[in-house]
Amino acid sequence: MNLCARAILALSLLLGLSACGNTIRGVGKDIGGVVDATQDAGRNVANSVK
Repeated sequence: MNLCARAILALSLLLGLSACGNTIRGVGKDIGGVVDATQDAGRNVANSVK
């Protein structure tokens, strides 16, 4: 492999590894957002019944 192909491969590998860590943190935030949205929906239903 030439130098350019090796550099592209190395950058792709680094990008893939950073995306993996970012995804794990993002999933945690998404789950927290789902819980908050579910609680808000429950409050809205409870308020509309009153």
